[in-house]
Amino acid sequence: MAESMSDVQRRIVSTKNTRQITTAMQMVQSSKLNQIQKAAVGYQDYVAKVKAVVMHLAKSHLLDDSSSDSQSKGSKKTAYLVITSDRGMVGSYNSNVLREANTFIDEHNAGGEHMILAVGGTGADFYKKRGDNVAYEYRGVSDVPTFNEVREIVKTVTSMYENNVFDELYVCYNHFVNRLVSRFRADKMLPVDSETLSTDTSEETESAPLTAAYDMEPSEKEVLDVVLPQYSESLVFGAILDAKTSEHASSSNAMKSASDNATDLIGELELRYNRARQAAITTEITEITGGQEALNN
Repeated sequence: MAESMSDVQRRIVSTKNTRQITTAMQMVQSSKLNQIQKAAVGYQDYVAKVKAVVMHLAKSHLLDDSSSDSQSKGSKKTAYLVITSDRGMVGSYNSNVLREANTFIDEHNAGGEHMILAVGGTGADFYKKRGDNVAYEYRGVSDVPTFNEVREIVKTVTSMYENNVFDELYVCYNHFVNRLVSRFRADKMLPVDSETLSTDTSEETESAPLTAAYDMEPSEKEVLDVVLPQYSESLVFGAILDAKTSEHASSSNAMKSASDNATDLIGELELRYNRARQAAITTEITEITGGQEALNN
């Protein structure tokens, strides 16, 4: 035999140990997925209210004046905030995000000046190796991110925008649909204007009734100074929360697939072991029978 019975038995034991690890990791990722889904459900109410207010302002054309300066620029420098994970063992999650983000950048930017803002070590390392301009990177996002954790990212990004480091910003990430399906999304975050919000087709903004008249107190500028940063924070935090949910789902599915493959391999190895054992027993019986017949003769 090309492989002895003891070798097959060792492979069975090793594969069973691997299956125990992947099953445990699947349970951990499923637990994290449940936690972040609960956090996301509570956050949706806040997002819906902030988006509704901003949509009302857009309907009243108040945002057009606030973004007129950025729109008057001739050539735009575009930044892409790409959200990936910091680790592996997440299935095709990172490769899907990076592939779709690259396609979107190539189609949207068409060779123009752009930069990458990377959230997650995988994306940062990928774009650095590729020679892209990585203007900002953030690593170590927690498994269930908090609002205060993301506030640092938002402050840095908005500061870069205000200092004219870039003129517009898109957030690229995997949107969580369910435990088996995720879809790539590229949402425009800055500048916040009527054109940007017109592409928002989410349920909370569609259901919000829009009114075109507003009485501002104390002033339009002061209201916008409060509302727009909150909208930007909610958009980035929501994208990171959504991406993390998709990451945990992808990791859980990858570990389940690994456990299933290990189970299939164990079945094949046990069948091979049993056949080899049966063949060895048959050979022994044949030798014993032949020896007995030789003695009788």
